[in-house]
Amino acid sequence: MADWELRPASEEDVEPIAELRAVVLRADLERLGRYDEQRVRQRLRDGFTAAHSRVIEVGGAFAGCVALRPSAGALWLEHFYLAPHLQGRGIGAGVLRGLLEQCDRDGIPVRLNVLRGSPARRLYERHGFTLDTEDPVDVFMVREPAGPAGDVPGPSAPAPRPAAHDGPLRRSE
Repeated sequence: MADWELRPASEEDVEPIAELRAVVLRADLERLGRYDEQRVRQRLRDGFTAAHSRVIEVGGAFAGCVALRPSAGALWLEHFYLAPHLQGRGIGAGVLRGLLEQCDRDGIPVRLNVLRGSPARRLYERHGFTLDTEDPVDVFMVREPAGPAGDVPGPSAPAPRPAAHDGPLRRSE
């Protein structure tokens, strides 16, 4: 696995992230008949909030991004993109595992949506996400926080509280 690190995103990161989004989502959006050269970038620009986003760096260079946006007692995992040449090396799994461990400690469920037919869905399922709903384009998934023994809590679980996700998260070998 390559060395990686998360750093807080800044407004200056929006264009590199928008470009990466266009590259990463292109095949799935084309398969779904929904790829639009400008719209794929603009949707990122319109939804980007630096305060909720982290940049993934590998060897000190921009490699991807991820965001956790608070919303109605959960966090939405969004804008999780990794440069294609770095995919399949365990970086995405490592980033996701670290974020989910923090959410588990904070007792917060995590929600996301992934494009239908995207191979990314398997990554999310391996990390405990389950199907919530789906439509012709998107699959909405949820992951309840794991309990102390790794169990998903039942109905008596404590109410979620806001998480602080500003500490460093890194993987180095």
